[in-house]
Amino acid sequence: MAKRIQFSTVGGPEVLEYVDFEPEAPGPQAVVVRNKAIGLNFIDTYYRSGLYPAPSLPSGLGAEGAGVVEAVGAEVTRFKVG
Repeated sequence: MAKRIQFSTVGGPEVLEYVDFEPEAPGPQAVVVRNKAIGLNFIDTYYRSGLYPAPSLPSGLGAEGAGVVEAVGAEVTRFKVG
C-alpha cells in the first residue's frame, strides 16, 4: 500500500486528498518507482484548479520525481530493482 496526494474534482487546495492506493504492476516496458522526492510545478496547480484539463481523474500531483526502482516490466533492460 502506498500514499499519494490526489484530487477527484477541480478547485482550490481544499480538493486535495491524502489517500492510500495500490500501485499497478508495470507494463512490459515500464518501471515502478517508490518516490523519495517529487517536484511540484505550475502545471500541477493548473490541473488542480481546472485551468488545464487533467489527463484523468482522480489525478495525483508531481510529474517529476526521484526514488528507488521497485519493479520492472518484462522487456526492461536498462533498469534493475533497487
